Amino acid sequence: MSTHEIYNFKQINDHIITGGQPSEAQLRAAAAEGFETVINLATVDPRYSLPDEAGLVRELGMTYVHIPVEWSNPLKEDFVAFEAAMSTAVHHKTLIHCAANYRVTAFYSLYAMKHLGWTAVEADALMAHVWKPGEYPVWDQFVQERRAEMERA
Repeated sequence: MSTHEIYNFKQINDHIITGGQPSEAQLRAAAAEGFETVINLATVDPRYSLPDEAGLVRELGMTYVHIPVEWSNPLKEDFVAFEAAMSTAVHHKTLIHCAANYRVTAFYSLYAMKHLGWTAVEADALMAHVWKPGEYPVWDQFVQERRAEMERA
């Protein structure tokens, strides 16, 4: 088992990978591969979530950060919490996931634009890994609002 088998897996760089909900075996693989932090942006949903992901991640010696982003209502405050989590996680091997890597690619692309100098083209390319433009209007609006805030700052 490998982290590369996580649903909608995407390697950002040597320290950051993203994906959908990992299985218990995939989280064990992440620990074995030297990952130190797991950031989960999904809400708790028995259809997708592990019974005790936080407990498992901690048992494996990794730091667990849970920012439950409501699918139908992503908030600016959620992104601010993600930025805070990334401010420490960026120095560690980090697995960032949600249910299918939709929330994560949106949040990480915004983070990378704001903090890592990514262009909109680079950010859009990451999201295109799992999204089709216009597929989820609430998310299109969320991304555009955050980008507009960045331009005003």
